[in-house]
Amino acid sequence: MLKPINILAASVLLSAVAVAPVAPADAEPRRLIRDAEIENTIRAYATPLFEAAGLNATDVNIIIVRDDSLNAFVAAGMNLFIHTGLLTTSGDAGQLIGVIAHETGHIAGGHLARFSNRIRNASRTALIAMILGTAASALNPDAGKAIILGGTGLAHQTLLRFSRAQESAADQAALSFLERTGQSARGMMEFLTVLKDEELLVVDRQSPYVRTHPLTRDRIEQVRNHVAGSRFSDVPVRPEFAGMHRRMRAKLFGFLSPPSRTLKRYKSGNGSLEARYARAIAYYRIPDLAKALPLIDGLIAEHPEDPYFHELKGQILFEN
Repeated sequence: MLKPINILAASVLLSAVAVAPVAPADAEPRRLIRDAEIENTIRAYATPLFEAAGLNATDVNIIIVRDDSLNAFVAAGMNLFIHTGLLTTSGDAGQLIGVIAHETGHIAGGHLARFSNRIRNASRTALIAMILGTAASALNPDAGKAIILGGTGLAHQTLLRFSRAQESAADQAALSFLERTGQSARGMMEFLTVLKDEELLVVDRQSPYVRTHPLTRDRIEQVRNHVAGSRFSDVPVRPEFAGMHRRMRAKLFGFLSPPSRTLKRYKSGNGSLEARYARAIAYYRIPDLAKALPLIDGLIAEHPEDPYFHELKGQILFEN
């Protein structure tokens, strides 16, 4: 059962990457989503990676943000935030597992704390440049302006270089975690390729993930070289993971998209489990129980021990 929780946008966007735009004070509030099925799916993907990184899996909080943009980030130490936009647009479980492996690299490497120190140092550099520039402006306004711009530019470039170094380190750690767990890094390579294409877009049209995770050609080559040499590169995603991913996307689509759009995407002729799941949710939201209940009853008849199908039927009956 999807349960939205209101939070302030500013608190959600604690991605701790200074090159990302800061959310305005009056930004539209975003919501966190609680759903046992989706959270358990993500944790099933993440737990082997957390353990490979030497982390206690139960210490890492997985938090789902209702936001259509493609993004994921770590904040406040052991908190992994994942946008619904990433969950619904990731082509398969392998791509999402690659993203989780990368973010696990940030957690295991303590990158958040290190970046905070760099931000303080960069802020100090910019402040000194501003003081010196202001003093110089009294004698030569152009010279003062040049000092201020030069100092702030130096601070920004220092942070950008450090951020790129951290992204490369997180990639290397992610590849190590995937290798230790016997999983292919092809999904991670596919995801980076998608991001590389987005870099050509103007900033306003780029996904937040591109802006907060600076790409370099070396990063992509590093992953591509790993895929070329790893003995696990041709290992397919575990069948249960693939099925869980399709169900998760269908459930999110059913609850978060207009019912008409869901029914257009998961047409009545599609008899797959995830399509019937999505249509049941869409009809429940209209509400059209005459169509919703037979669909969910059919799923329960096929999978009588699946708790999430029973939960959906209970939600439908309780609310109507």
